Amino acid sequence: MSKPPLILIVGATAVGKTELAIKLAETFNGEIISADSRLFYKGMDVGTAKPSKEELSRVPHHLIDIVNPDETLSLAVFQKKATDIIENIYKRNKLPFLVGGTGQYVRAVTEGWTPPEVTPNEQLRNVLEKMKEERGKEWLYAKLKGIDAEAAEKIDARNYRRTIRALEVIFTTGKKFSEQRSKGESPYHLISIGLTRPREELYKRVDERIESMFANGLVDEVKGLLNKGYSPTLPSMSAIGYRECVSVVQGHMSIEQAKVEMRRTTRIFVRRQSNWFKESDESIKWFHPNQKKEIEEYIESRVRRA
Repeated sequence: MSKPPLILIVGATAVGKTELAIKLAETFNGEIISADSRLFYKGMDVGTAKPSKEELSRVPHHLIDIVNPDETLSLAVFQKKATDIIENIYKRNKLPFLVGGTGQYVRAVTEGWTPPEVTPNEQLRNVLEKMKEERGKEWLYAKLKGIDAEAAEKIDARNYRRTIRALEVIFTTGKKFSEQRSKGESPYHLISIGLTRPREELYKRVDERIESMFANGLVDEVKGLLNKGYSPTLPSMSAIGYRECVSVVQGHMSIEQAKVEMRRTTRIFVRRQSNWFKESDESIKWFHPNQKKEIEEYIESRVRRA
């Protein structure tokens, strides 16, 4: 029995995934499932470059604005939600497009990951939290890097909760975290599209996006979240742009300093994304976002084989 087709669109932040995915979904009678963990949060729109209301109205979008900033969405829950949505899209005789830059969320769906089944160890977690408070999250990340460099390579050093979870699993099982995510056979006929631009062109787009965020009220968005009682220490508030703007609101950083820091951390983030989706990966067909016609022809040829 042939597998149903799933269009996967990946690439670095600001490369142009949103715009192209909407155009392709319009062409192929599709619906979009977001695999960008930053888009899960309600009220965090400007700093995440969330699709506009006009863009969201053009084709159905899923898994955007599904939790509050003080809530979490585990990888396993995301995986279940995404697979259920994809199944429903098939039932409506439409084509699903999985779009995003969060590598582990994409891989969990496309590769049928079984996340490590390790029950949270609150005592160990508290010890790691205390070590983070005493020595800093950078020290904690360095500890993970020394034990499991492959796992550390795919975790944002600022996301100390993910670092703690990886260490918790390692210390509980005695095995590397990177070796414990078992893969299954993909249930889909994957048609993987990678979007790429020359690095200089991509960084220019990143810089323009950052300027646009501030022009569109990023600082006011962050003020609004803080005024609603959301703590600046929440994982959601550690996302690029939000952490810097918290410092602006608190008077620790100027807007120009925040822009410089955002440009620096986004470049690091772009390099980390490339660890998940490499241009040398033969399972991904890479295009410049302007090659819409070539991408459509590629999708058509692959869908016919499904």
